[in-house]
Amino acid sequence: MDRQALSCKIISIYQEMNRLNLNQGTSGNISCRFENGLLITPSGIPCNQLIPEQIVFIRFNGDIEIGKIPSSEWHFHLACYQARPELNAVIHNHALYSTTVAILNKTIPAIHYMIAVSGGNAIPCLPYATFGSLELSNIVSNGIRLSKAVLLQHHGVVCMESTLDKALWLANEVEVLAKQYINLLGITDNIPVLSDKEMQIILDKFQSYGLK
Repeated sequence: MDRQALSCKIISIYQEMNRLNLNQGTSGNISCRFENGLLITPSGIPCNQLIPEQIVFIRFNGDIEIGKIPSSEWHFHLACYQARPELNAVIHNHALYSTTVAILNKTIPAIHYMIAVSGGNAIPCLPYATFGSLELSNIVSNGIRLSKAVLLQHHGVVCMESTLDKALWLANEVEVLAKQYINLLGITDNIPVLSDKEMQIILDKFQSYGLK
């Protein structure tokens, strides 16, 4: 896609994320790899007011397009692309159940085989750091290397995939899993999980599974 088309796609995915109740107001942000950098949603503009010209370009060396203010979380978006060069889209949101699990500082274990959408046998919760900080960027960079979906303690969730559509699909799957986990926590502390051996079978099968 050229820049205009990709900017329109980012806005469309942002609006769909809110429609799916994965985000609220101006919280959350979306980016996509583009040429020698990334395109990212701007700071403080509601998704229903966004126009393509407001999407911000940031070079991989950290240079920000003149006259525009990117999302405050641009540091960890940039770090994600450096950590996972094979992936091209990042979605961050404050989805209700994912964020609830993150506040509890809990990793979502293998309660369901769909945990494999993360690329591992659990969805980890990363330590808290102030939003927009380089400390948070470093934490996300380390976490995203191990899992395409990570929870941020007292904050929200970050998902990374090969395309924007797949990143949104992943974010929605994580929210469903988080809701299941919260429901289970209300029933028992002894939650059954799939074995590492079974999860490895699922991970192998998932090489050809998911949104095409």
